[in-house]
Amino acid sequence: MNSFRVVAMIPARYEATRFPGKLLKDLAGKPVIIRTLEAILQTDLFEEVYVVTDSEEIAESVKSHNGKVIKSKRNHQTGSDRIAEAAAQVEADIIINVQGDEPFVNKESLEKLIQTLRDDKTGSIDIATLVFPISESSDINNPNNVKVVFDENNKALYFSRSPIPFEIGEKATYYQHIGVYAFKKEALLRFSKLPMSNLEKIEKLENLRFLENDMKVKVVLVSEKSVGIDTPEDLEKAIKLFKQKTS
Repeated sequence: MNSFRVVAMIPARYEATRFPGKLLKDLAGKPVIIRTLEAILQTDLFEEVYVVTDSEEIAESVKSHNGKVIKSKRNHQTGSDRIAEAAAQVEADIIINVQGDEPFVNKESLEKLIQTLRDDKTGSIDIATLVFPISESSDINNPNNVKVVFDENNKALYFSRSPIPFEIGEKATYYQHIGVYAFKKEALLRFSKLPMSNLEKIEKLENLRFLENDMKVKVVLVSEKSVGIDTPEDLEKAIKLFKQKTS
């Protein structure tokens, strides 16, 4: 199993709906996309790391920091669709999709994702992804924080921007999704050939295309809270956290 070739890809779109141009915003001296790229490179877990983008500005920023870029040839609705186009031309067994606005992704979490797919002897997992517990009402009710529920075997049942599960009698435990996926390459290519699903359109979550097409998603629990950057307020939080971690 050590012969598995693992490649990381960072889908990077300039025109983010909620925060246009966020990947080129300054995060403690460097653009967000570069902080994310550097965090992945520093793990030393991957044969190759690519930023996959349709933006010339993002591509030039990455190249100026000696990063590798694959330019998208088509428009894409989701990050996973974007990296699937690139993955078709790359030799790999496992493709890790790290969203470009996840500069705090860490080696331990990525190792757990990779190992989850490596340990799948029965072929029962197509995708593995990260989640962490949340308890603050502001986090639970924030639609920018994607929540997930899963079964006794940690297989994802549903992802939503709404608080799930709904509390009535019992106290619920909530889990937030982190924008990092580990795909078996063939599963990624299969996903990209599927039409956008109805629930995916409603919630604006590519995760739901996996589930609506019976793709098996294993959630991997981590304890460290992630700070994705969806809004200017998130960027301010990220700047403070980055300074804390590097001081």
